[in-house]
Amino acid sequence: MATFAVSGATLGVARPAGAGGGLLPRSGSERRGGVDLPSLLLRKKDSSRAVLSRAASPGKVLVPDGESDDLASPAQPEELQIPEDIEEQTAEVNMTGGTAEKLESSEPTQGIVETITDGVTKGVKELVVGEKPRVVPKPGDGQKIYEIDPTLKDFRSHLDYRYSEYRRIRAAIDQHEGGLEAFSRGYEKLGFTRSAEGITYREWAPGAHSAALVGDFNNWNPNADTMTRDDYGVWEIFLPNNADGSPAIPHGSRVKIRMDTPSGVKDSISAWIKFSVQAPGEIPFNGIYYDPPEEEKYVFQHPQPKRPESLRIYESHIGMSSPWDLAQEPKINSYANFRDEVLPRIKRLGYNAVQIMAIQEHSYYASFGYHVTNFFAPSSRFGTPEDLKSLIDRAHELGLLVLMDIVHSHSSNNTLDGLNGFDGTDTHYFHGGPRGHHWMWDSRLFNYGSWEVLRFLLSNARWWLEEYKFDGFRFDGVTSMMYTHHGLQMTFTGNYGEYFGFATDVDAVVYLMLVNDLIHGLYPDAVSIGEDVSGMPTFCIPVPDGGVGFDYRLHMAVADKWIELLKQSDESWKMGDIVHTLTNRRWLEKCVTYAESHDQALVGDKTIAFWLMDKDMYDFMALDRPSTPRIDRGIALHKMIRLVTMGLGGEGYLNFMGNEFGHPEWIDFPRGPQTLPTGKVLPGNNNSYDKCRRRFDLGDADFLRYRGMQEFDQAMQHLEEKYGFMTSEHQYVSRKHEEDKVIIFERGDLVFVFNFHWSNSFFDYRVGCSRPGKYKVALDSDDALFGGFSRLDHDVDYFTTEHPHDNRPRSFSVYTPSRTAVVYALTE
Repeated sequence: MATFAVSGATLGVARPAGAGGGLLPRSGSERRGGVDLPSLLLRKKDSSRAVLSRAASPGKVLVPDGESDDLASPAQPEELQIPEDIEEQTAEVNMTGGTAEKLESSEPTQGIVETITDGVTKGVKELVVGEKPRVVPKPGDGQKIYEIDPTLKDFRSHLDYRYSEYRRIRAAIDQHEGGLEAFSRGYEKLGFTRSAEGITYREWAPGAHSAALVGDFNNWNPNADTMTRDDYGVWEIFLPNNADGSPAIPHGSRVKIRMDTPSGVKDSISAWIKFSVQAPGEIPFNGIYYDPPEEEKYVFQHPQPKRPESLRIYESHIGMSSPWDLAQEPKINSYANFRDEVLPRIKRLGYNAVQIMAIQEHSYYASFGYHVTNFFAPSSRFGTPEDLKSLIDRAHELGLLVLMDIVHSHSSNNTLDGLNGFDGTDTHYFHGGPRGHHWMWDSRLFNYGSWEVLRFLLSNARWWLEEYKFDGFRFDGVTSMMYTHHGLQMTFTGNYGEYFGFATDVDAVVYLMLVNDLIHGLYPDAVSIGEDVSGMPTFCIPVPDGGVGFDYRLHMAVADKWIELLKQSDESWKMGDIVHTLTNRRWLEKCVTYAESHDQALVGDKTIAFWLMDKDMYDFMALDRPSTPRIDRGIALHKMIRLVTMGLGGEGYLNFMGNEFGHPEWIDFPRGPQTLPTGKVLPGNNNSYDKCRRRFDLGDADFLRYRGMQEFDQAMQHLEEKYGFMTSEHQYVSRKHEEDKVIIFERGDLVFVFNFHWSNSFFDYRVGCSRPGKYKVALDSDDALFGGFSRLDHDVDYFTTEHPHDNRPRSFSVYTPSRTAVVYALTE
């Protein structure tokens, strides 16, 4: 039976049973502070088992050169019981619109919960000594969304149910885990942790029959260090220090867990591994025990910048940021090179944030980082974790926020290196059956109704903020998370029934509410951006008010609209259509807009510059030779498209590296031939890195026309820095004239005039405005510096008259050349 709530099982406490049938109380040595916490369990169902490949035992240390204590997790199917206190807390969420109806789950009772950490009290006390404890605020009543958008009242039963689920889970986390602050420190309990006495390794793998820790340290002997399993499916081993006080596992050595599972014996990399490396010539990755000596650990020197009023984001990929150099072979760039060569460029261009893709380790490089195998490990292709920390610290020194492109929407299908089939079952971290597989992305889908999945993902977000000092996230694939149809083959028309119905995955939405709670509660200056193409209402409303809690939505419809228009002649563009697309966003919900991102730069697609100029870019971009009409048109429209997008599209702006100067090449990751399930073979590119880098030299060359496009993009960023127009409350579109092809609007103290006409320039063109005084040109796309024709005199003063025009109380007259964008600033 379909349901708009993916979770159907009621959260409860499993009472200890006798020796034969259930859970026994934990021993006194495992209690903390005299508290014997009950455990939460997940009722599981039988599922088909996937056959897993076994990774060959490696043999050598991969690099020349984990973290801290205690957990319980469930394993066996148990009947959930509903404790009275949870029922009372849930009842408090009975909103004014009536009791939210409880729906059945399409996966019976596969709902929330799997384990509880005991020892929370001690852990929290230890962590807050000498520092102010961070606390996630209590939930609100979730009712303000109806004041913001009264239309939502028609869907109160769904929204109140969603909020009650969120409140219920928050209450359980508070009661049994010590709150989100403690719950999100799973990396201090699972995986490899180090104490003064030795190393503890724990792994939640309830499906495994036996487990052993293997690696270089014990010559990969599966009988040397066998692990013990507790009542909750957590395998554990303690390795005391060597006689000389050194750790039993040397830093930098290879480690894996060998398990006898329902699918056979397999070696797996710990789900919580902090570093993973692929040896030259080998296919599988190897987990690396990463615990460098104190003198080798990077120490942050610079404070994290405060969140700016408006975000100007430079979207980047470390590996493909290497410059083009005839004297060098194409290569994967490093964290260190990006730090030293690219960060200063981003700062100079005027961006205030860098968004980095492909940080989480991914075995398939050409996935662009979106098929994650090791969620806690920064990609080893670009360097070490210390190198990444150094990069982030340098960005902070430059005043740049560093945002991470985080992937919690799905996981790699890889069984050798990733989470898929980790303990030999199909339902460990993921939904079982077809629901656990994304048919288009060929990846696994998390079960957000599982307690341990919540612990894993919330801890993962916390890890990157805490350990690496990231300043926030861009969450990938959020639309896929929020709906059981994943937004595929679905056209969102704006009907609210499309957002709040049986296809909505409430478990996933509740997870997003929890992670935004965590981010904003513990790190108030951190930024969260959600990639949502559906336009779900309440997406960027704070969680206490009943929203999903993101700071910004990525305004994906804008880039799609530009591609649609670029397939037509600009003579047929509708000014009203452009304005509507750019301004069609929800009240009080902020957007990051962009004309194009990495998506449009991938092989098989086209960037805006290539749509506009095509192969002429290869022959006619040098200033010492004549241009062509196609080049002149392309450069002019490239600048106009970017400025109108930034001017009207939202409260933040994003650009993918290289697009600021119209990078002529697409992105093509090194890849071999690929055989599709249908048997069709897609040719590769002979594993070439030639198209997997950026031609920054083109934008810097003063003898090429690319330079003018880059200078214009830089001027755009500095204009926004000076005037802050993207976040101004004053925005008014006074003209969208279809015959003249003119768009005029006010944003803050600026007046933007766009003439998209291909041939007509207008003298004494009247421009409406609200504020009286003297205006001057603040930005002119026709400036020679930007590759234009210098048809405007920038020394001219424009004085307003009390002459109403276009529903504005005042106006002034300008000369607006064809295919130009001019910004006028009020100076007196």
